[in-house]
Amino acid sequence: MKTRLTLKPGQHGTKALMKKYGDALVCVRFRYDPEKGQRFKTVELIIGQSDWTPPPVRFSNDTLIPLRIKANDLAARNKAKSVGARWNPEKQLWFVSYGNVVGTELEKHIDVDGFDK
Repeated sequence: MKTRLTLKPGQHGTKALMKKYGDALVCVRFRYDPEKGQRFKTVELIIGQSDWTPPPVRFSNDTLIPLRIKANDLAARNKAKSVGARWNPEKQLWFVSYGNVVGTELEKHIDVDGFDK
């Protein structure tokens, strides 16, 4: 199923649902199933609320972090090079500033054990 349209509360097509769900309504989505030839209208609702404290920031943007990238993963290696990563042959790891990888696919290559080596 693919989502083609997401509407925020107050937009045309959400007014009746706003009356029904009030402030709990987050959005309305229209999903389409090409195999069945059907359209589905879904709603996202807030059903609970509690206090939450965000976790502390793990790394600052200028912290040098290790990346473990397999030798045959050329795409990841080239991406690491393009954001300024440097290879450390002694540790067998790439090192780069955290700010250059946060929010990218390279984030999954961070080696938390590499800090101890």
